[in-house]
Amino acid sequence: MTSRRGRTGFDLEPTLNRNLARSSHSNRERSTMRYRTLGLTGMEVSAYCLGAMMFGHEGNGDHEECTWMIHRALDEGINFIDTADAYSDGESEVIVGKALRGRRDAVILSTKGYFQMGEGRNRSGSSRRWLVQAVDESLRRLQTDWIDLYQVHRLDERTAIEETLGVLTDLVREGKVRAFGCSSFPAEAVVDAYYTAERLGLTRFRTEQPPYSLLTRGIERAILPTCARLGMGVLTWSPLAWGFLTGKYRKGQPVDLQAGRAALRPASFDPQRPEVAAKLDAVERLIEVAGRLGCTLPQLAIAFPIAHPAVTSVILGPRTRDQLVSALDGSSVVLDDEALDAIDEIVPPGTNVYEPDHAWEPAALSQPSRRRRPLEDRRAA
Repeated sequence: MTSRRGRTGFDLEPTLNRNLARSSHSNRERSTMRYRTLGLTGMEVSAYCLGAMMFGHEGNGDHEECTWMIHRALDEGINFIDTADAYSDGESEVIVGKALRGRRDAVILSTKGYFQMGEGRNRSGSSRRWLVQAVDESLRRLQTDWIDLYQVHRLDERTAIEETLGVLTDLVREGKVRAFGCSSFPAEAVVDAYYTAERLGLTRFRTEQPPYSLLTRGIERAILPTCARLGMGVLTWSPLAWGFLTGKYRKGQPVDLQAGRAALRPASFDPQRPEVAAKLDAVERLIEVAGRLGCTLPQLAIAFPIAHPAVTSVILGPRTRDQLVSALDGSSVVLDDEALDAIDEIVPPGTNVYEPDHAWEPAALSQPSRRRRPLEDRRAA
């Protein structure tokens, strides 16, 4: 059978046919993992990407269990792993590096840099000074000689984009990085980086990693069409909308604001707040859609990003074995047009029920001084 190749998210027939074992947690027979081309990199990646954000003391500090999840994902056909230096202060990268001993060549390994690492100045951002050091430290923790995809974790408004593209281009030429991308960039920054690279003869961003879920569809307006037009791969994060699409939080049921994720951001889970009530209303209707399809709400949520033609891979972020197995059990869920129409009625295309947590916010919004002239200049006459 001839493989089908596309610029961004077209499916590719698997290069190996695996006889997947039936999960002991489910009676559903899984399909063979499908693969897609990652933008214009030529690298083929699985439609599921294993996210390692929850590996380490900030999520699951049991290295053996995390290693089990990595190996299980690889055995099920996932060949794409995403981590970052900031996850559990580098512990996530250490876990991934140990788990990939003897299996590194079969994996497309992605990590990210930007957030503060340790104490002191110049240990964050996307300057040449920091990124050279950050990549070397990630290589050491990951126990590898190269990173397949290195991503700038957030837009750094303090650093000129040509500075960032320049150092990343040099890291590609040195063989430390195969390709690089960005994460949670606004569409205008992606376009600016594209034309800056073209003007200066630099390597350009090949991927973008935005938040995308049934409750956060804002990227459908600009970032996904932009990535498709520029031939960029897209790997999306937070398909479970920070836990709201797990089924754990339901309308009319009390929420313990002192436990779990609710303890970290109580206001984001307080059902008395209108924006939280809107999330819970949407969740109840989405549960009905999942029921009609014969799948769970989390499985519906993970299947949703995969259905968009601009999305290459959806990042799973399991903390436990059961969470990973549940996600894998839903790999054969297909959302037909009727299901997608029903979802569109609940959360219209291009809209957010809430603003994604931990996404980038421009200084023009976060800093009042960017929106306000000096007091003496605020009158017309």
